[in-house]
Amino acid sequence: MTKPKKEIDLKSLARGYTNASIRAVAGLAENASDEGVKLAANKLLMERGWGRPQQEIKHTGTGEGGAIKIAIRHFTDGVKAPKK
Repeated sequence: MTKPKKEIDLKSLARGYTNASIRAVAGLAENASDEGVKLAANKLLMERGWGRPQQEIKHTGTGEGGAIKIAIRHFTDGVKAPKK
């Protein structure tokens, strides 16, 4: 009988390449001949280092229906949402 293979923690394994990956992407950001590659590498570095920019959403409450309403529906196990 063969022994079961040891489970591999892919997340930890991938994180082990963090420094090498950052160096590779930084190298592309500085040295790539294709401007699109440079832009993508710089964007990736900025988003990883500073997070994605927040998008502001404004709602005036005017127009059809007035204020924003959130509807939640139950789709699991055929359960219907209670009526108000």
